[in-house]
Amino acid sequence: MDQKQRNVLLVVATVVLLIASWALFWPPGKRITQGLDIQGGLSVILTAQETSDTPVTAAVMDRAELIVINRVNGLGVKEATVQRQGNSSLLIQIPGIKNPEEALGVLGETGRLEFVDVESITDTAALAAIRANEPDVELKPGTYAPISVDGVALTGGVVRSASVSQNPQTAEIEVNVSMTSDGAKAWGTYTSRSIGKQVAIVLDGVVKSAPVVRSAITDGQTAISGGFTADEAKRLKTVLETGALPVSLIPEESRVVGPTLGQDSLRQGVIAAVAGLALVCLYVLVFYRGLGLLTVGALVTFASFFLGVLATMSRADVFALTLPGIAGIVLTIGLAADSSILILERFREEVRMGKTVRSAANSGSKHGILTSIDADLVTLVSAAALYFVAIGPVKGFALTLMIGIFCDIAMMLLFKRPSLMLLAESVISKAPSLWGVPKPVEKAPSVKGTKGGVAGA
Repeated sequence: MDQKQRNVLLVVATVVLLIASWALFWPPGKRITQGLDIQGGLSVILTAQETSDTPVTAAVMDRAELIVINRVNGLGVKEATVQRQGNSSLLIQIPGIKNPEEALGVLGETGRLEFVDVESITDTAALAAIRANEPDVELKPGTYAPISVDGVALTGGVVRSASVSQNPQTAEIEVNVSMTSDGAKAWGTYTSRSIGKQVAIVLDGVVKSAPVVRSAITDGQTAISGGFTADEAKRLKTVLETGALPVSLIPEESRVVGPTLGQDSLRQGVIAAVAGLALVCLYVLVFYRGLGLLTVGALVTFASFFLGVLATMSRADVFALTLPGIAGIVLTIGLAADSSILILERFREEVRMGKTVRSAANSGSKHGILTSIDADLVTLVSAAALYFVAIGPVKGFALTLMIGIFCDIAMMLLFKRPSLMLLAESVISKAPSLWGVPKPVEKAPSVKGTKGGVAGA
């Protein structure tokens, strides 16, 4: 395959990718997920507070993340996200929340897991619901208390770990609980005298499960069964693990955004991006003439790739467009324009140096792309450092900046260089002035003097 065939193939591949990108992101308002600061809601950063007894470790933060996810799901909202930020913080974004102050209070409370003897519950309505196997029965404060044996309360603090397994004999899915030594002793005493009784597993006042004690458990290893599905067992495991969180989560930063303000900001951000793109296109058309059309096509290709990637990531639930993200998009428009202009200037410079249009397109685009990639990689390192170190909305800016850099490189390799080389083979050379290509600089003729003679006038 020669160079021309390769260039044609790359342009055809670009057209296919453009069609796919438009199919993915159109209409953008429905295909690209909007972040909390655009559609409105609550954004809060919770930081774990270290104590003399309990340092903030990775295991503690794993438990913190699980308990917060459990609570966010309990709020009944859609598209909420919980992300780890640094070593000791969690970023929670809850779009469309109606009562953000109440939600903030719920998220900040330390998890409270308790094992409760069902017969000791004094709320008759709740007691009947538990015995009828109704899910998530809420217990009123003061109507229940955790089981206590010899001064040891059976709460989340006695749970060491939890896991899900399948009983090889009965094929039932079980949740296995391992307790601390004090908890195992108290649990053994209680189960020895409570065979046949129900024990409610209560998280923050809500009954998550109420198994029946079948035998005395004295080794601290408890298998909870009862016809669980895999998802139900996983949820119960999460309840048991997260209820033992020994640290407090303190709100370090919280923002409440109204949906009207968010949509106004989105409109202004889109206007800024479109205006910036239009001004860049106008500039290159005036300054580069025909080559400016090629740059406009490159910017359209870049924008289409960018929106297609954002739509794909939104569909996979790993991206939500935020206002800082829009700022990153506007910045990458400038990066894409810089790359295109750098390639054109290198091409024009080599034409001035006396190379043919075809040769200048080949070598000029190659050197221009290499220089642009060097500059993009410097920006990419800065954006990556910002993404992995920063917390909060700044990560959205860094993420869109990194995506834009990769789209810029793809645009140069798939569209800008192949198109320039194809045009240079026939179209540009026939009307160089129309395409903004300068004439080669004529070199002054050299005069060779003779020995003893004088050259010049």
